[in-house]
Amino acid sequence: MTIARNTEYRNQTFALEFILLGLTDDPELQLVLFGLFLFMYLVTVLGNLIIILAVSLNSHLHTPMYFFLSNLSFTDICFISSTVPKMLINIQRQNNAISYTDCLTQMYFVIFLGGMENFLLAAMAYDRYVAICHPLRYTVMMNPSTCILLTLFSIISSMVDALLHSLLLLRLSFCTYLEIPHFFCELAHIIKLSCSDTLINNIVIYLATFIFGGLPFGGIILSYVQIVNSVLKKPSIRDSYKALSTCGSHLSVVFLFYGSVIGVYISFSVTDSTRKTAVASVLYTVVPQMLNPFVYSLRNKDMKEALRKLCGGIL
Repeated sequence: MTIARNTEYRNQTFALEFILLGLTDDPELQLVLFGLFLFMYLVTVLGNLIIILAVSLNSHLHTPMYFFLSNLSFTDICFISSTVPKMLINIQRQNNAISYTDCLTQMYFVIFLGGMENFLLAAMAYDRYVAICHPLRYTVMMNPSTCILLTLFSIISSMVDALLHSLLLLRLSFCTYLEIPHFFCELAHIIKLSCSDTLINNIVIYLATFIFGGLPFGGIILSYVQIVNSVLKKPSIRDSYKALSTCGSHLSVVFLFYGSVIGVYISFSVTDSTRKTAVASVLYTVVPQMLNPFVYSLRNKDMKEALRKLCGGIL
């Protein structure tokens, strides 16, 4: 086991490396995990790339909803690429060390890309709200400029959130054995290793979670409350079903992402096992990103047709 060494200067520590303990210490299980996560990573990258290609090459899918979907797919590829490849390299090399710089960089991208996914899901909910509640004004309200602005807002907001946590982390000193009971550098676990006063960091985490996580989630809930009210006012059951069917894929992805996040935080609060929490975190850092392409391709007729044309063109 490598022991991290620290050099303190002006109350700040420059740690040479952290130790990622991963999901298990069992060598046989590590080989199983290597194969499993490699498979999940390849499926995620391939599935989301196919979604991006299908949207790009099919002119019928050049709409706001699929514009946000292609951005979500790109975000999913980057999100899983920020954690899983490093884990696979560590298992292959049988070396769990990660440098201080690489650890902070990984943490930054996890927060940034997780926030991007959060905001994009909110933008997609707003798109469905406008399409169902204001169909006659849809092309005006969801014009290309609005879509680009919503995407830029998602990028900038997520970047500010990640940068804020990273800068606050730089002020901390690390005086202990730097073992992270996780398969990637997760913010809460890094803060626990510090021997500095982390009150400000914890306060910022709660505030940022409310602002950058709670508000988009609240926007999604509010959008669907308005959608349900609008659908209930429709005289025809067929029209109501048709309106809700366009939300099915998005709702599935929302439940998958937020359900897994909430489940992880509940498990974090009720269990003392950090390894169990690390295993549970796979539910929001790997599983949703892998399943999103399947959810949209299986539940969406337009996407099915686009994928059929894409596969036919390739063959």
